[in-house]
Formats: sequence, C-alpha cells, structure tokens
Amino acid sequence: MKAEAEAVELAGAGFSFGRLEVLRDISFRAEPGEVVALVGRSGCGKSTLLELVAGLRQPDTGRVVTGVDDVDRIRHVALMPQRDCLLPWLSAADNAALAPRNRGVPRAEARAAAGPLLERFGMGEFLDTAPAELSGGMRQRVAFARTLLAGKPVIALDEPFASLDAITRVEMQEWLASALAAEARTVLMVSHDVEEALYLADRVLVLSERPGRIIAEVTSPASRHTPRADVIVSEPFLGARKRATEALGTGA
Repeated sequence: MKAEAEAVELAGAGFSFGRLEVLRDISFRAEPGEVVALVGRSGCGKSTLLELVAGLRQPDTGRVVTGVDDVDRIRHVALMPQRDCLLPWLSAADNAALAPRNRGVPRAEARAAAGPLLERFGMGEFLDTAPAELSGGMRQRVAFARTLLAGKPVIALDEPFASLDAITRVEMQEWLASALAAEARTVLMVSHDVEEALYLADRVLVLSERPGRIIAEVTSPASRHTPRADVIVSEPFLGARKRATEALGTGA
C-alpha cells in the first residue's frame, strides 16, 4: 500500500519533560515529497521532535500538523526507530509484512506485498532468513521495508544507520538515497552526521543545544541520483557542509 505524500508543519511547537525544557518554538514546514533532516548535538531533542510528529507525544505549546490533521497524527506517520526491532522468530519477509498484518491483512497477502519490495531492496534471496542470520545493513533494509509497507504518507527516520560500521553506513546511505528517490513520501530524518544529512535530504535544519531551537537551515545541493563519491567532494556540497558545521559549532 502506497500513500500520497503529505505536508508536515510545526508552528511554535515546544515540549518539556516536567521542568526540563527539551524543545522551544519549533516552526518549519516539510512539503509533500520533501526530505528534511534534523541535526544537532546529543540531547537537543531531535528524537523527541520526531515523536511529536509521529503523534507519540503531544506538544506543550504550538501545533504539529500532518496533512490536515493536528490530532491523530499516528494515522499519517510511520516511525522507524534507531534499532531495527525485528522479531527474531519471524523471517525477513514476515517481519516486513508486520505492518500490513497489523491492519488486518492476511499473512499470505501481506507476504505477497513484502516480497517484491524486499527484492527491489536486494533482499530477494533472504526472504525466509531469520534476523540473526542477516547483516546489520540487511536488517535495516527489512526495517525500512516494514516502514514503507505501513502505507503512511510521512516517514520519520531516527538515525537509521547509527549502529552500523563506517563502511556499511556509507553503502546504506547510497542505498537509502536510491530508495527515497523511488518513493513519493515526505521524510523527516534525524542524523548526527552532517555529511549524511546533506547527502540524503533536500534541506537540513540545525538545532541548538537544549532546549532545541532551529538555528540554521541549509539547502542541500546533493542529488539522490548522483553517486555519493561525486557529491561529497563537489564545491557546493563542501560549502553547505561548512555552513551546517559552523552552525553546529556555535550552537547559539
């Protein structure tokens, strides 16, 4: 099931854990089909912001709107957390098929939907493989397939490659760039890697230290249709990386 991309808009959104203010006056709009990355220091509220968008938390101030709905955001947003959360007793195909099965789709039909997507993701030979027998990159592909099969117009990715080694991470960045280019979804992505964020996203929003506020916005010159090795050494990309890194350094 594929959904039409929807806009995501935050207007003056703030959130606190008790007396601890985590996010303050967050305002931005992600257009339908746009990929927006959030970068910032640890503890600045990036993951909490995704939880607000996904409807897992409610803002204390301001509004968070997905599509035309500012209440039932869970219907609009599929959240992929840092850990792949694959169930060890299910195969790769059955793990990917969990999203449609949770909507009441029969197992055979759900697997039939998962199979072609996993094949497109280079997992065709591993449909019946248990998670313990898959590499970290393969597990992330299964988790991403499960996220897409949720059929929601907005995808929230919380540092999807944080647990991978450097070489696998680069490979997965190129793979995800290709996958996002083929999917008409609106994507919000958290990353602690400026280079990764600029390569995968259309725009990068830099958050300050806690309480997180947007202190810079950098438009990415990268194309998800261009090899990463060519993109990251181009002058426009290096300039964008410098602006984002400087904003992170000030943290004001």
